[in-house]
Amino acid sequence: MSSLHVESIGSGAPLLLIHGWGMHGGVWEEVAQKLAADLRVHSVDLLGYGKSARIDLPPQEKMAIVPSPSPTIPRRERGMDSLNEIVELLATQFSEPLTVCGWSLGGQIALHWAAREPDKVRRLILVASTPCFAQRADWTCGMESDVLRQFAGDLEQNHAATLRRFIALQLRGSENERELQVRLRERLFSRGEPDMAALRAGLDILRDVDLRGELQDIKQPAMIIAGERDKLTPPAASRYMARTMPSAQLMEVEGAAHAPFLSHPEIFIEQIKSFLHE
Repeated sequence: MSSLHVESIGSGAPLLLIHGWGMHGGVWEEVAQKLAADLRVHSVDLLGYGKSARIDLPPQEKMAIVPSPSPTIPRRERGMDSLNEIVELLATQFSEPLTVCGWSLGGQIALHWAAREPDKVRRLILVASTPCFAQRADWTCGMESDVLRQFAGDLEQNHAATLRRFIALQLRGSENERELQVRLRERLFSRGEPDMAALRAGLDILRDVDLRGELQDIKQPAMIIAGERDKLTPPAASRYMARTMPSAQLMEVEGAAHAPFLSHPEIFIEQIKSFLHE
């Protein structure tokens, strides 16, 4: 039995949707149904999220799915180890070449997968994403490291409140902000609570991974969709990716924050269909 829960609808060329940190594949429900009119749409729950297998399994089973990084490994390497493990599991789950669409953390997963396996990831759609989530001395398009450290500390104290706070940050400034907050909060635990090990691994990736060096090698056609009002992954990060990736195009959605597929679904679906039928 597969360790990943995948919901597949429609027929046609395959499109995989990868959710962001703290969520699950159900976040795509409305757009997946509409895209399925033309495509075979797969919505995955990443390991430890939704209906997928938990990471805190018995030791022998845990080792067979995701080996836990040693605490002695440098932090930045732990983040990349977590990213590689997720990509390897997805590559095992999906054997045919496909288009991969990733939102936020899902975008970083999609980026790294596209760089590693260009024959598997034929086209790439990055939604409110970034090659480097945290600020660096030479990268001002990210979240302050102190804020991310605070998230990590808060997560250990009260993970549910921390996830709700993260939802509020994602939607801040968006059109229909309050309505969207209600919808996302209702959906947050609709498939059960995410595994703490998965949440920690996701924060490792967001805090420590820098994929800027991979961008120029990603030659697949890519569509980058940014929210004009996004505070978490600002449009400047999307513009940087569009300039650096050889075959990328950029769409900024006016009035959208970090979840343009929820706040402006018609524009989102139109852009994806246009991109995939080029």
